[in-house]
Amino acid sequence: MRRLLPVTDMTADDATAGDREWSLDELADAYAYPALPPGGVWLRANMVSSLDGAGQHEGRSQPLSSETDMRIFGTLRGLADVVVVGAETVRLEGYRPARAREAFAARREAAGQGPAPTIAVVSASLRLDFSLPLFTEPLVPTLILTGAAASAERVKAAEKAGAEVVIAGDGPGVEPARAVAALAERGLRRQLTEGGPRLLGQFVAAGVLDELCLTVSPTMTAGTAQRIAGGPSVAVPQRFSVASVLEEAGFLFTRYRRI
Repeated sequence: MRRLLPVTDMTADDATAGDREWSLDELADAYAYPALPPGGVWLRANMVSSLDGAGQHEGRSQPLSSETDMRIFGTLRGLADVVVVGAETVRLEGYRPARAREAFAARREAAGQGPAPTIAVVSASLRLDFSLPLFTEPLVPTLILTGAAASAERVKAAEKAGAEVVIAGDGPGVEPARAVAALAERGLRRQLTEGGPRLLGQFVAAGVLDELCLTVSPTMTAGTAQRIAGGPSVAVPQRFSVASVLEEAGFLFTRYRRI
């Protein structure tokens, strides 16, 4: 059963059609980015968690996911200017370039976007496999966010592979707020991060995460899997408010916005 739960900004006519599948247009309306002022930027995260707090199972998020979760995953990508992802997640999840999808073509054109979002990989070491399709077959060049102290040799290897290296930190690593600003300076203002947990934790600690799209999977994993956000804790827990909740087959598809 697919249903709309009480707290939402999606109309009943849009989403409460019994057992039918939500259309991509309905999902795109439900997950639309807010209107941004000139120079404004919006960073949202998309993550999945088990009932007992695991952000992955055996190193991957796929076992916690569902078909509808993947439709929302594709919708969020279809709306974004850029997808920001950590290097370890690229390795574990087998990342490929974002593709152009006809279902979002008109929306992207109206919003002044290219046919597909840019993928931006966050990496201090730049120890990435540049023979992967993410670097050899992207529709738009893949970006690599790194620090000013990154290996010059690895930077040259990345650029030779066709990636664009963006400096977003004074040391070897990336400073989250500078990464957000550097992408916005390139016109990539509707930002989406898909983790992993360490990267999301860095965005949270820096106070730059505007929205969390969290799928709560009706599964229990036990074990020692990471939560959806890792790293140092913040001094004061950050508060978010519920923007919308959808339910299907026990999965909760939630959106929270920073207060």
